[in-house]
Amino acid sequence: MIVDFSKYSSVKIGGRVEVRLLRQCGEYEVQMVGLGNNLLVSPHACNLAILDRCFETIEDKGNFIEAGARTSAQKLFSYFRDHNLEGLEFLSALPGSVGGLLKMNAGMKAYQMSDVVLQANINGTWIDSAALGLAYRASAFRGVVFGVRLQKKYGFRESVFQMCKQMRTHHPKKPSFGSCFKNPPGDFAGRLLEAVGLRGFVLGRVSFSSAHANFLINLGGAHFQEALDLITLAKERVFKAFGIVLQEEVCILT
Repeated sequence: MIVDFSKYSSVKIGGRVEVRLLRQCGEYEVQMVGLGNNLLVSPHACNLAILDRCFETIEDKGNFIEAGARTSAQKLFSYFRDHNLEGLEFLSALPGSVGGLLKMNAGMKAYQMSDVVLQANINGTWIDSAALGLAYRASAFRGVVFGVRLQKKYGFRESVFQMCKQMRTHHPKKPSFGSCFKNPPGDFAGRLLEAVGLRGFVLGRVSFSSAHANFLINLGGAHFQEALDLITLAKERVFKAFGIVLQEEVCILT
């Protein structure tokens, strides 16, 4: 199948690229695109894949909840809220699919996927969470995520939900992939970018938002190379000023 990433991805950057549709569990050597959030995809990217809708499921297995990797963050959040379950209140403010959320150990503030993940189906095999290498916005496993098993604990936390919902109101409205860089230890990527004059900085048809310096936004019709050049410029400026190597939170598929 052909996917136009200038329409499909959240940042609306990319071209028409061939993407393989995976319909069953197995071991694959591919680059997963999920629902297109937190991705910067080159128009020349190859070996891309997406899961079929048969992996868009949520099931109560008694002692845990099992979700297919294509299930959206919003669908999973709604299920947990509707069933008075604790642990995924922060998903109300995040886009993406379960597979991508696990791969980057997505979260907000002190809350993240690793808090509730019991096991994950990687390449067709269920693996305990301790072996996934989940860390701050990162994981150590290789392979395709087909599903996750999540702890089933009652007591939806309204206060956490409201806090994350409020944070979301400050996010820029133009197309983006969310936070561009991970926060370095003891600091904030947004503060560093602002300190080197990149808040609101425009390069071609992309910029760092004036509302949130760590959001790279598409001003309209932006190309892959423009976004890549701005990311490179930001890393160079921050390193020159502070000696800190920023790590991308966005996944770049080339």
